[in-house]
Amino acid sequence: MSELRIEQLSSKYIDGLLEVERLSFTTPWNRDTFVYEMESNTLASYYVALIDEQVVGYGGMWSVLNEGHVTNIAVHPLHRRKGIGQTLLNTLLLFAIGSNLTDVTLEVRESNEAARTLYENNGFVVEGRRKGYYSDDKEDALIMWRHFND
Repeated sequence: MSELRIEQLSSKYIDGLLEVERLSFTTPWNRDTFVYEMESNTLASYYVALIDEQVVGYGGMWSVLNEGHVTNIAVHPLHRRKGIGQTLLNTLLLFAIGSNLTDVTLEVRESNEAARTLYENNGFVVEGRRKGYYSDDKEDALIMWRHFND
């Protein structure tokens, strides 16, 4: 495998990001949403994972007061189980620590065992549930938190 590189999201990576998004989620975000996140949302920080200049994954987080909220982490299906999701999560957590955030939260599908395991292995714990959170099938979301001061 060629070297994995992490960069901040820029417009030149939007098409690749959208492909990963489409292949990863049943209700993917659209181009306008990501352009807004990148250009207008001052709370948002997004990173892309690149191999040979191709987007193979991405992750994003909002910083609100002293908390981070992971909005998305996705890896192209052909590149899963290679540590890319872990690298993206590490990038987001380091950003949170560097920004003096005290906590990071996220929602994850209850059925998404791979993502739940990744988060649990990185110190996240389930602290709540959003009933019927996902619009496509009304699946519950588990609310997970990582507290840096614990």
